[in-house]
Amino acid sequence: MDGMKTKMKKTPLTLPADILESIDKLMGKRKRSQFIAEAARKELKRVQLQRALDRAAGSWKDEDYPELKKKGTYRWVRELREEADKRFEEITR
Repeated sequence: MDGMKTKMKKTPLTLPADILESIDKLMGKRKRSQFIAEAARKELKRVQLQRALDRAAGSWKDEDYPELKKKGTYRWVRELREEADKRFEEITR
């Protein structure tokens, strides 16, 4: 949220003493809330990504992509990139 005003809201939080002591030692007491907010944002992103990956699990079926089985993933991707490069060269001539 760099440069943007974020609406802040106070909330009581109970954390283990050793965690607070480590945060304070590392960041200082005056930056405790900022540190916890940044850590929470990172964890939220990680959990959201994991949930998206869990929902997508199994959506790729090998039988839908027989060309990958024949050529192998590396070769298939390499050929796609080469085709794109050729098209780009033709367009930019």
